[in-house]
Amino acid sequence: MRGGEEISRLGVRLPEGVELSVYRIVQEALTNVVKHAAPARCWISVVADVMEVRLEVIDDGPGRRTLPIEGTGHGLIGMRERVMMYDGVFEAGRLPGRGFRVSARLPYGGIS
Repeated sequence: MRGGEEISRLGVRLPEGVELSVYRIVQEALTNVVKHAAPARCWISVVADVMEVRLEVIDDGPGRRTLPIEGTGHGLIGMRERVMMYDGVFEAGRLPGRGFRVSARLPYGGIS
């Protein structure tokens, strides 16, 4: 059973702010894959239970910028700030060999 199905079955819904934060973090992580790792494959995992949401975005790109992009961007900073709003844990970095990983855990304690 997948996390979302389990939540629906339990009658639990993510708090609106947590739901939006998860969406925006995944969106920004995917944007970073396209900007910095393309061409690359990407895997996304979002698992939730009644206490927290865990997400992970992993790509198999070179682990560094591949396309010339103007500006410095603040994607990782914004993702970290969204996670910190919920006293969560955020990690991002190169993987050994190839690839990049974004991981976040947003606790919400079952409050909807």
